[in-house]
Amino acid sequence: VQLVESGGGAVQTGGSLRLSCVASESTYGSYCVGWFRQAPGKEREGVATMFSDDSTSYQDSVKGRFTVSQDNAKNTLYLQMNSLKIEDTGMYFCAAGISYGTIWDRRCAYNYWGQGTQVTVSS
Repeated sequence: VQLVESGGGAVQTGGSLRLSCVASESTYGSYCVGWFRQAPGKEREGVATMFSDDSTSYQDSVKGRFTVSQDNAKNTLYLQMNSLKIEDTGMYFCAAGISYGTIWDRRCAYNYWGQGTQVTVSS
């Protein structure tokens, strides 16, 4: 699976961006998918995950501001980001993989990664 992100850019605090991630094949129902970000000098961190049953999970810092969704007809994953903060700045990556774990502790083992799109939030 090849993944290509787009939609990044520069925005002021409080603004919004929608990131897109187009997959070379359908990921719906087969893979778990997610968004990660990496700020300069920091490790990559998970932002949002969507499982094959459309359930989602978010990092605490983005809950209520970010929404992950899929358009299955377009093989596209989205990340709607609202009320952006300076600390949201970073390179954003989409990823796809296989879910594992229990219904109480679901995880995603990511095998496929995009090249990333830069998001810069300034005051």
